Formats: sequence, C-alpha cells, structure tokens
Amino acid sequence: MTEVDIDKENAKIAKAYKQLLKVSYQTLTADDKKLIRHAFEVALDAHKDQRRKSGEAYIFHPIAVARIVAGEIGLDATCIAAALLHDVVEDNPNFTIDDIERLFGETVARIVDGLTKISSLSKDTDVSTQAENFRKMLLTLNDDVRVIIIKIADRLHNMQTMDSMRRDKQEKIASETLYIYAPLAHRIGLYNIKTELEDLGLKYTEPEVYEDILEKIQESKEEQDLYIKAFSKVIEDSLEQEGLNYEIKGRPKSIFSIRRKIVKQGVDFDEVYDKFAVRIIYKSDVANEKFLAWKIYSIVTDNFTPNPTRLRDWISSPKSTGYEALHITVMGPKGRWVEVQIRSERMNEIAEKGYAAHYKYKEGDAEDALDTWIDKLQEALESNETNAVDFVEQFKLNLYSKEIYVFSPKGELKSLPKGATSLDFAFSIHTEIGMKTRGAKVNGKLAPLSHVLQSGDQVEILTSEHIKPNRNWLDYATTARARSKIKSSLKDEKKDLAEDGKEILRRKLKQLKVPLDEKSVNEMVNFFKLKTSLDLFYRVGIGSIDNKMLKEYVASRSNVFMSYIKNKIRKPTVPPDIDKDEITANYDQLVFGPDEQKLDYKLSECCNPIPGDPVFGFLTINEGIKIHKKNCPNALSLQSNYAYRIMQAKWIDSSQQEFATKIELSGIDKLGLVNTITKVISSNMHVNMKSISFETDGGIFRGKINVVVNNNSMLQKLMDNLKKINGIDKVTRV
Repeated sequence: MTEVDIDKENAKIAKAYKQLLKVSYQTLTADDKKLIRHAFEVALDAHKDQRRKSGEAYIFHPIAVARIVAGEIGLDATCIAAALLHDVVEDNPNFTIDDIERLFGETVARIVDGLTKISSLSKDTDVSTQAENFRKMLLTLNDDVRVIIIKIADRLHNMQTMDSMRRDKQEKIASETLYIYAPLAHRIGLYNIKTELEDLGLKYTEPEVYEDILEKIQESKEEQDLYIKAFSKVIEDSLEQEGLNYEIKGRPKSIFSIRRKIVKQGVDFDEVYDKFAVRIIYKSDVANEKFLAWKIYSIVTDNFTPNPTRLRDWISSPKSTGYEALHITVMGPKGRWVEVQIRSERMNEIAEKGYAAHYKYKEGDAEDALDTWIDKLQEALESNETNAVDFVEQFKLNLYSKEIYVFSPKGELKSLPKGATSLDFAFSIHTEIGMKTRGAKVNGKLAPLSHVLQSGDQVEILTSEHIKPNRNWLDYATTARARSKIKSSLKDEKKDLAEDGKEILRRKLKQLKVPLDEKSVNEMVNFFKLKTSLDLFYRVGIGSIDNKMLKEYVASRSNVFMSYIKNKIRKPTVPPDIDKDEITANYDQLVFGPDEQKLDYKLSECCNPIPGDPVFGFLTINEGIKIHKKNCPNALSLQSNYAYRIMQAKWIDSSQQEFATKIELSGIDKLGLVNTITKVISSNMHVNMKSISFETDGGIFRGKINVVVNNNSMLQKLMDNLKKINGIDKVTRV
C-alpha cells in the first residue's frame, strides 16, 4: 500500500471508531469512553499486521462487532470493550488473558476468555464433532451470558461479510448459523438480529430461493406501501380522537419466514397471505400500558374484523424472553389478512434490544427472566452423559418452541414449551419429582404421563417412592431437561446391566473356547451391528443376545468374514441389504468434489433427491455416501455437526435414469377432472404415471399421483401444467 492509501485507511478506521461511540444505546460516561478508547488502541495494535479475506484491515471487524453490541443489542461499555478485544488473544501470541485482566479488569478478561475458547473450538473437528463444540459453547452460558451475546454479534458481522469466501465455506458457516446461532438470538430476545441471521443463512444455503423471494418483495414494495397507508388511514382518526400518542409502521415479513410459509403451507409466493405486518407503537407510562393496549385493540377491531384464532396476548403473559405485545390478525381492505402488533415504546425497545432494554426498565426489581432461563438450562448443560448431537437437537428445539402457561395446584404460573406433557411439567418442578412420577391430574382428572398440556391447565403430579424412569418415558417427554434426566437415569441402569452382561459373556465365550479380549469384542460389535462395547454387554445382560447367537458369531470367525469386515471399513460400498436395482451402475449422473469424481452412492430416503435438485453427499459410517437435497430437513444438522463428512456433489447428466416421485394436489371437485389430469400427465413426454388416487369431501378433492420422471425440470414443467387446470388450487411435490 502507498502512503496515501495508508492515510485513507487510517482516516476510515478513525471514522468507524467515532461512529461506534455515537451509536451506543447506553449513555457513556467519561470513564466508559476512556475504557473503550483503551480497548480500541490495544485491538488496533494487536491486529495491525492482519487483513481479512476481503483485503480490508482486520480492525474493521472488531469495530463492527462492537458497533452491533453497542447499537443493535444495547450493551454497556464493558461489553463494547470486550467486543473490541474479542480476537486479540486468539490472533496475537503477544497477548494473554492475564494481560487483558491486568489492563481491563476481571470482567472484561472473563468475557474475552470465553470468546477465545469458543473460537478455538471450531478448529477442533478432528477430535470431536461440531455438535460437541456447540455443546461446549453453550456451557459458557453458565459463566457469563454476555459471552454468547457478543458471539452472536461476531457471527452476524461474519455473515454480513462472507462474499469473498469459498462457496463450501459459506455453506458451512450459514448452516451453523441457521442451526444454532439464529435460535440462540431468538431465545435471548434479539429478534432483529435473529431475523437478519436467518435471511443471510438462506442467502448462502439456498441462494436462488433467496434471490427469487427478494426480487418479488422488491417488485411488490410500492403496492405494499400504498396498502399500509390505506390501512393506517382507516384507524388513525379513531386513535387521534382518543388522544393517543402513537406511530404506525409497516414492515415486510423476513425472506426466511416467507420461505418457511411457502414450504410449510405448500403455496407460491403470491399465495402467502400475511407477507407484512403493521406495528402500532404508543407512548404510555407503565401503569396504563395494558389498558391502552386493549383500547387500541378495540379501535382496530371496530374497524376491521379480527380472526379469533389468531389473537396472541403476550401482555398478560409475557414470553420468557421478556417479549410483550398484543398480536391480532384482521381482515383488511381488498380481503387481505393483516397482522397488527400493538406495543408500547417500552415493549418495542425490549423487542428490538432484548435484555439490554429489559434491564434498563427493570432497574434491579425481581428476578430477571434471563436468569431464570439460564437456571433452567444449568442441569441440562452440565449433563455430560447426553449424546452431543441429541443434546444440541433438543436444545435447539426448545429454543424455538412456542410457549404455553400452566398452573400448579397452588395457582403458581409455569411456562413450558408448546407440546409439553404431564411428565415435562413434573421435571420442570424438580428433578426428584420427575424421577418419582407415577401419574398426573390435569384439571382434577387423572391423565397419562404422555398427556399434552394446553395453556390454562392446572396440573398436579402424583409420585411414588417405588417408581423409576423406563425407556417409554422418552416417548412421553419433549423438553431437554426431562429427556436429559431420563437418559441419564437409563444410562446408569444400562451400565449396571452391562457390568453383569460382561461377566456373563466372559463365561459363555470361555465355554466356546473364545477369549474375551479387544479383538473379539470389536468383532462381535460389528457382527451384531452395534455401535459400542457397552451396547454389546448390555444386550447380553438383558438376554437379547443369547447362546444361539453367540454360537453363530463363533462359527463366522473365519478369514472370509474378517476379510469382509476389513473391506467394509476400507471403502464405502452399497450395503448388502440394499436392492441393487435401486441404484444403477450409471454413476456419471452424479459427480463429487472439485475433481468431479464418480463414486458409489445411495439416495437418501428422508428427502428423495432426483436429478436437477441441488444436492450434497454425506459420508456415513456404515452405508457409504448418501445423497441429500440441500433443503433436506436434516441438511442443517448434518452440515453443522459433521462438516468434515460433507462432500460437494452435483448432477451432470440425467437423461439415462428415471426417478420416482409423488405429487399431491387439491381443489374443487368437478366431473371429468381425473380424466383431464391423466391427459395432462400423458401428454408430457418422458413422464410415466405409476398410480393415482383421489378422495372428495364436501366438494373439495385431494389427490396423490406417483410419477416417474427423468429430472427436476421435467417434474416442474408437469406441475406447472397441472396448476393450469381449471379447478385445481394447489400442486406440491412431496
């Protein structure tokens, strides 16, 4: 760089730093500014020789993270300083955590230490799966939740600046973001950041889908603005007559949420009815907030008919994230549904800034919901027995779950995830009560442990000293806390049985002249298709591996068998239990990696990919390479937890092979409709209809058609032609 370039860059850095101080949500004292200035100078020195992949000076990244922490999340000077310093120890060997503590104190050092540990985890994939890394990261919640909040800000800026990265790297980071960081942001109450993380995640995991929806939103923006203006005009006069001080804002739903509705409801973009929301934000003191919210609700519903099933009252019972608002959906002009969100200025700040605003308004009163949430997680996080992948999956489910509110026999209100059962409620009271549960009374009537609770239920747990968890309980429990405790109990029992089983196995093998050693144990684990030696000993202990089966194993101890095992481990092949006709020898259909290698593979049954679908390969332990669609329900989990097993894959020629797929369609029943549908299918070349079934109910028909096609574009053409038939409302691929 020339001196002129260096001067320009230094001026840009100085400007970015000044902007950081301006955007702070908190009022910064002279001491705060001194702390932030010191942190900035240390970060500037530590990163002076570093550049990002885009070519810009690295210092812009910590400044940007600190800006998100200061402005969008609203944390204090301590957190702003920690954000500026978050990469210093990791990236510069001249700085240690002790140096940070000496320069900035114990709190900043603890936060930076937590962030440094999280950063080092992602490089540890050879030692453990990414799921285990996520679990360790979540453990930092117990140390200081600010670590996770700053990490979310760090991830947001990384997502905002990924354009210069390799495509596979973008996909991996975006998958991780959708898998764990967006749900975490949601649960901590950072809704704006959650939305941006989701949209950016979609941008890099499904770029074509993202661009298509973005383009359609932009095309309809002018019409949408006019509609919101017309809607607002109807209620403005009434609001002003009541002397209310308010603001009405319209906002489009996020690209990610529109995509989710398209997939979930099986509709096109134009058929998603609530693509935007109207927000009414009013000024009020805390004492009158609830009264004014219901007053505004009354004004809105006087002018527009509400959908009674879509009322959400989070003012009487706030979400456990602290979120408060009234949400109603009304029938607006031109017969369109409109979601209206009613919030006070205080509620709006909490919705946008999360816990920073919550703390500001709380001013030290009562226990904060964030602390309660961390307490609830404590036991689940500390359970080392839980399988890492299961743990992260359960944790993620609980992060995104909607809430219900139920009462104890004494009238205490408890919040649980939607779908929670009587057994979940028992464990939410106390682990010991959960472990001894023999039944429940819901609203005074006996109910099974599997009974799904509804908001407003009053629940009494019945216990017994003679009860202990059994495997069926895992079918009844849905919360991470309950499942973790049940699994831990079952694992302890399994270990005891496995100890007995090991001795039984030793005696039985001795009679068959086979020693119980590492070699024979590994052979038996493979022979009985198990995962671990613990599984083997446990099955012997409970008698599911008996004398006859052990004799079969001994008989199979031949060179042929051992050769088979070695070959099976050495290279992935099509498993012997798979029908060879399912996978043709025509492997030039799909190629792997940058070198476009032709390898054996199996199509995954969870998403049934066909040529033309964007796909990736996943290297399994026992079944070789399995092919998944990029939008497969399991894709995020696989790409996040097992990134090192993901293989780039693409279709290069699909003209020689046929694939079965299913189409579902619905609409208004009329004479000759089935005949018209079959004609359309038969007129599409290279489409072979295997079966068709229809059912009608009250003049509405639903049909399922199994067809065989050569590729995705052919299937899409067929679906487009079916949609044109008069009377057909919806056509979706299963």
